[in-house]
Amino acid sequence: MSVATAAGSKAATPLELPDKPRGAWKAPVIALVIVAITVVMCLPGIGIDVDFSAIARNWQNGAGKVLQLLVPDWGFFPRTIAPLIETLQMAIIATAVGALISLPLSFWAARSTNPNAFWRILVRGILNVIRSVPDLLYAAVLVAMVGVGALPGILALLLFNVGIIVKLVSEAIDTNDGGPLEAGRAVGATQAKINRTLALPDAWPAFANQTLYVFELNVRASSVLGLVGAGGMGLLIDSVRTFYRYDQLSLIILEILIVVVVIDIASSAIRRRLV
Repeated sequence: MSVATAAGSKAATPLELPDKPRGAWKAPVIALVIVAITVVMCLPGIGIDVDFSAIARNWQNGAGKVLQLLVPDWGFFPRTIAPLIETLQMAIIATAVGALISLPLSFWAARSTNPNAFWRILVRGILNVIRSVPDLLYAAVLVAMVGVGALPGILALLLFNVGIIVKLVSEAIDTNDGGPLEAGRAVGATQAKINRTLALPDAWPAFANQTLYVFELNVRASSVLGLVGAGGMGLLIDSVRTFYRYDQLSLIILEILIVVVVIDIASSAIRRRLV
């Protein structure tokens, strides 16, 4: 009887819920603030005055364009081969040259591999200026300087690559363990030897990863730079867009999509081996 009474009293004990974690209210509040800011930015007068009714008024026009995009003009494929190859060539050249330039600059921009504050700040300042200019604007200016073709596109991508790779790799270097570098300085090694023998092996996975990343970006960007005369698929895109040949534009988009997917799969396989 005593055992049953004890079991019954134990079963009657109410369950105690764990206390709510501290700060649980922050996520909903932040989400509401973001939604409120977004709504305010869309209001007329104080925002960008988004006219959602334009979608209802012009949906038939948009539906017609979408239908044209769903029917690619396969007979247009031979004309896209040369521009597509030129786009890939631009991306490869810009990535290779940009990676070669970015590797030493990454060590100059990192605090742990460049104790000289003046040169480090100078390099970072120049790179900040480079990153602040869109690659399409670089291409437009370079087309005016060197003429229409692949060269201004390669130079624009090169500037874009250096700005991105150096920033990301230098930040990765600063997050690495600085103990081996301090040990190298303690035994009297020069900074160049420390960077080459100690910092480079640790920075290599991040460098390879970011190089593959910008290569993927270059394929996409080089397809657009031709809109301002910088070669590649962009020139062909501009011509078919001018004549409203959305069926041909659909074929170009499909080719770029296939190339990007293939590059992404190959890059993922290479990253698994390097990183």
